[in-house]
Amino acid sequence: MVVKHVEYTGSYPSERQCPKPDRPEYAFIGRSNVGKSSLINMLCQRKDLARVSNKPGKTQMLNYFLVDNNWYIVDLPGYGYAKISKRKRYEWEKMIEGYLLKRQSLGCAFVLIDANVEPQEIDIEFINWMGKMQVPFVLVFTKTDRLKPNDKARNVKRFLDELHKYWNEVPEHFVTSSVKKEGREEILAFIESVNAEF
Repeated sequence: MVVKHVEYTGSYPSERQCPKPDRPEYAFIGRSNVGKSSLINMLCQRKDLARVSNKPGKTQMLNYFLVDNNWYIVDLPGYGYAKISKRKRYEWEKMIEGYLLKRQSLGCAFVLIDANVEPQEIDIEFINWMGKMQVPFVLVFTKTDRLKPNDKARNVKRFLDELHKYWNEVPEHFVTSSVKKEGREEILAFIESVNAEF
């Protein structure tokens, strides 16, 4: 798939206010500071499409980007250690839950996992929740350029082994580096295949 044109179309505080569900959508979500904005920018070959920040919690709404007038990337708030109030965190959780469970045009969610750290309980819990709720999703391991090939393979295997404690068959996964553009073609080919079924 060749991405020719991407435009930001708006940010929405709830699933009910999102654009008309007439195109497939791909949600990107993960722990705060997992490299979500960098991955979105890499996929779209744009440096500043999604805001990259060292401060967790910058994404606070459902941010929509229209790709080639054909499908949407939806940038969701991160979960985890963003320094926000309990009330705000609850509002985010309800917004994310409402989107993932009710959005009819959601083709697939990409759950991002930092390949540099050991398996995090919050990631496992979120993935298990996605499975329980039957939300279609795949895993994306990020920031792999910081690792030697053997370490990269070992860390990915360690995470998948942890998932095997709960899953008979682990979800499909992609290994990426926004710096080296690793995984870009594979993810876009996957999106193209889902688009064809929409």
